[in-house]
Amino acid sequence: MSAVLDKPDVYLKLDPTDLLSRIRELPQQCRLAWEKGLRFPLPPEYRDIDKVVVLGMGGSAIGGDLLRCLALEQSPTPIFVQRDYTLPAFVDARTLIIASSYSGNTEETLSAFDQALAGPAMKLALTTGGQLKAKAEQKGVPVLGIAYKSEPRSALAHSFMPLLAICQRLGVLPDHSAAVDEMLREMDALSRELDREVPASGGNPAKQLAAKLHGHMALVYGAGFLADAARRWKTQLNENGKAWSFFEVLPELDHNSV
Repeated sequence: MSAVLDKPDVYLKLDPTDLLSRIRELPQQCRLAWEKGLRFPLPPEYRDIDKVVVLGMGGSAIGGDLLRCLALEQSPTPIFVQRDYTLPAFVDARTLIIASSYSGNTEETLSAFDQALAGPAMKLALTTGGQLKAKAEQKGVPVLGIAYKSEPRSALAHSFMPLLAICQRLGVLPDHSAAVDEMLREMDALSRELDREVPASGGNPAKQLAAKLHGHMALVYGAGFLADAARRWKTQLNENGKAWSFFEVLPELDHNSV
């Protein structure tokens, strides 16, 4: 199996949308999205919040998940991710609602956002366009536009990095500038290590893992701030590998799955 992954024609056949280029671009996209979040104009009253709710589904919600995990360890301000048609009952005037939809047409997100527009919460939209952008602009809600063209599942940089930058600027999270710089250096190194031009026999860990997973169903375990990284692995195997996969979180899995 490993040898098959070293053949260029395999990627032409099985990766028609060139997902590998999206992966190679991830460090650069993270840089651009981080800088965009740092520059994005925010109303001064948005600093007066005591909770954040991210509305989203699928690949547009995962950025909120990663943000929530960071906040659990680093912030007294709770961050919630709502994957549903309705708003949580606790949303009030000191809540920041962030509607995240790559397409701008996700029906669950639009439904919850419509409810937010009718209430007192502060609001922000993250999208490429669609109905979400139109609704937000009509009501004077700030829109952070995504200019990156890809499948929603390939736009992780744009669903996470701007939110991290915005929450840092609002005082929800501490300054992560140094950590982001270190992360980007590590991602650049990993991108070279995992490139498809690096053969499996040459130590490419991605190809080696793919060979081990071939013909098996993956179960991904995560814990603490990496719990939603496990979710991300699971969904990427579903969407990109077209394979069943599941994730579990420690220590809960000790009490049932095991």
